[in-house]
Amino acid sequence: MRTHRLGRGTVRVTELGFGGGPLGGLFEPLDDDTAARALEAAWDSGIRYFDTSPHYGIGHSERRIGELLRGKPRAEFTLSTKVGRLLVPQDPQGRMDESFAVPATHRRVWDFSRDGILRSVEDSLTRMGVDRIDVLYLHDAEEHFEAALRDGYPALAELRSQGVVGAVGAGMYHPGKLTRLVRETDADVVMLSGRYTLLDHSALDELLPACVERGVSVLAASIFNSGLLATDRPAEGARFDYAPADPRLVERVNRIADVCEAHGVTVPQAAMAFPLRHPAVAGIVVGTRSAQEVRRNVAAFSARIPPELWSDLREEGLLDERAPVNPVP
Repeated sequence: MRTHRLGRGTVRVTELGFGGGPLGGLFEPLDDDTAARALEAAWDSGIRYFDTSPHYGIGHSERRIGELLRGKPRAEFTLSTKVGRLLVPQDPQGRMDESFAVPATHRRVWDFSRDGILRSVEDSLTRMGVDRIDVLYLHDAEEHFEAALRDGYPALAELRSQGVVGAVGAGMYHPGKLTRLVRETDADVVMLSGRYTLLDHSALDELLPACVERGVSVLAASIFNSGLLATDRPAEGARFDYAPADPRLVERVNRIADVCEAHGVTVPQAAMAFPLRHPAVAGIVVGTRSAQEVRRNVAAFSARIPPELWSDLREEGLLDERAPVNPVP
């Protein structure tokens, strides 16, 4: 699998990365054995970039990814996690976590201070049982952006200068705030959630041009917009950005599917290929919860996409004219 360098540094990622959100029990419970098989399938398929966060399952995702990677040669994979939420132990009292299907053994405390970030990194290293983290992101800082920019980013840059991490940036869904980060810091990479997909081209307005100008890499996450683009046709109850999909979006995906089918392509295949056509995008990160999903995603990722697909999507008004569609060398 091809790799790309993040920014101007030395950290490299495979074009297809493993997103650890589902390993935390996103939407429904997940047992350790199923998670382990998913991770082994990803490794066997050539994926060498693994992304996680303390937020995902209040530590479950980090622990599960660490259990796989501890047994692999350290030079052969790239690992990223995130900061901004500290996990504080508590008595679950029979309650489940509000965001993931796991017992509420911890509560999250927002903290983008230098001390909070250093503690978060130490906690993540302990949970994963690894000696270092390759990429560190400010996570979901939309509502705490000024603190994250003022206090959090300098702490990340300090860790990078010390060699504790190799690359730093932020993971958010808000293109405008990520654009500020790109223009006001020397970040290496941003992870953009759901804003450069077949359904949402808003990153073309400012963020992607700024990343090209500043030499900052983009990792496109939530490329299926949390489900609506994950199947050949929209499934009943399909989600868009974690909420039930609007009927107009469902209709749009069906129109995209019509064009795809005319070229022998599926919607997931096109959804995975599309972001990688932009020169700023170093890779895509796909959340996966089972070995079967891994194999299906890798097969979709490997599919050949005829160039005529993109021109036909443009003619139907389904693809922004500004979106590059030629493969990046």
